[in-house]
Amino acid sequence: MSEPVFLPAGDTALVVQFGEAVDAAVNRQVRHVAAKLRELSLAGIVDIVPTIRSLMVHYDPLVTRSSELQSAISEILHHQHEGEDGYRLWSVPVCYEGECAPDLESVARDMKLDTSEVVRGHTAAPQEVLMMGFLPGFPYLGLLPETFDVPRRFEPRVKVPARSISIAVRQTTVYTVESPGGWHLIGRTPIEFFDPKRDEPILVAAGDRIHFEAVPIAEYEKLRKAVESGDYVPVVQDIAPGEGA
Repeated sequence: MSEPVFLPAGDTALVVQFGEAVDAAVNRQVRHVAAKLRELSLAGIVDIVPTIRSLMVHYDPLVTRSSELQSAISEILHHQHEGEDGYRLWSVPVCYEGECAPDLESVARDMKLDTSEVVRGHTAAPQEVLMMGFLPGFPYLGLLPETFDVPRRFEPRVKVPARSISIAVRQTTVYTVESPGGWHLIGRTPIEFFDPKRDEPILVAAGDRIHFEAVPIAEYEKLRKAVESGDYVPVVQDIAPGEGA
């Protein structure tokens, strides 16, 4: 893994770039440094924003300097551990049929696979939440097998239905609310990943993992009614360090 690069972002922010490519190991390093930096509670830090392969630290230049932050981050990196942290594992039902999956057939053609093979590939292993962004509660997950390295749609949709499961460039996402979007829609989950009425509106967090599980349309509709009536409880496990695959 290459050494992180420190880059100024104006006079009130510092960017730490950990790599050039989307990589789960690089992303874990980003999240680890962000967590340790928050624990330090250094004076002058305004916000800490982790992304897939970089970390932006917003600071008050009247309180601290970029060089001081760089020294603190370098010290964290010097003591960084190589082991894997614990995480939450979510089991998320997905319907990969009919109007829930408007792009599944075209994606399968592009991948030179049957639709059933695409579904098996998407559900084969848990996907790691690399970062949150774009919409409230919107998770970027990866990395899918190399066969899923398909580009985004040439023409983005004006409206993507809420709870749509999408793929592009070996990543998968969940559209938490209706919005424009350019990813391929291969399924839909009955679960709300963002619900402002909940005590915790956002369901998942960076570092969590999601295991998508295929369900038929009848089961999807049944689960959707349970979600709407408040009778559905998402399935989640706490995985201790060293217990995961």
